[in-house]
Amino acid sequence: MRVIFMGTPDFSVPVLDALVEAGHEIAAVYCQPPRPAGRGKKERPTPVHARAEALGLEVRHPASLKSEEEQQAFAELNADVAVVVAYGLILPQAILDAPAQGCLNIHASLLPRWRGAAPIHRAIMAGDAETGVCIMQMEAGLDTGPVLLRQATPIRAEETTAELHDRLSQMGADLIVQALSRLPELEPEPQPQEGVTYAAKIDKGEARVDWTRPAVEVDRQIRGLSPFPGAWTEINGERIKLLASRLAEGQGAPGQVLDDDLTVACDERAVELLRLQRAGKGAQDRDVFLRGWPVPKGTRL
Repeated sequence: MRVIFMGTPDFSVPVLDALVEAGHEIAAVYCQPPRPAGRGKKERPTPVHARAEALGLEVRHPASLKSEEEQQAFAELNADVAVVVAYGLILPQAILDAPAQGCLNIHASLLPRWRGAAPIHRAIMAGDAETGVCIMQMEAGLDTGPVLLRQATPIRAEETTAELHDRLSQMGADLIVQALSRLPELEPEPQPQEGVTYAAKIDKGEARVDWTRPAVEVDRQIRGLSPFPGAWTEINGERIKLLASRLAEGQGAPGQVLDDDLTVACDERAVELLRLQRAGKGAQDRDVFLRGWPVPKGTRL
């Protein structure tokens, strides 16, 4: 098929690779414009931009798709379908209508649960037992279109957003190739009205750990916000990111370190910190972190 691909971050790259490997003709790749990054604030292309150029594909990165000129340029690609995954711009109706078979979105949740910007983070933070990927026909509403294919997967007990992100990205890549090969026979399934939840964009204000909460909630917060923006606490007055954890047994005052292995008391039970990061340093597994900066039993976080 002749495909327009629309995506921007790392999550989208395996999907682009899968479409190319499956033999689809990529008419053009749309992504967000390069942004200033790093200490020098030099413009850096997005992960999809860099990958598309490496594959020799045409890249377009308009700041908006609202103008008649951009919409005409899109339509003139004469695509059979557009595949959209974490693109980052709202698609006007003229864009949605341009491909012969419409626009298909790869969404990292089991719709209608977790429509919106941060479905992976929210699923972990809410303690969901499973999540998955949906291939959805796009329409004007936010993730409201009918679903063509869906695939579920359990959320593992110690899984972080980074780990689940990578699994769902590959699942989405596999599922969209399957969807395109079966497109004429797939029956769009309208989303039910019951069970709708919205995955609001993550706010950095959510990242500070409150040790007076139950351990199960603290653990979900740490794993759900890893690696970005990263849950954090203060240890001896220094702000430390917490990037991996697991539930543990133990009791004490909330925020009290209960042993020499960074088991920290919460309101109910405790959390064992497994990976941490000091400001200006790289992330470290607990044992390496403690060798360089011991946190003795009895310390209050």
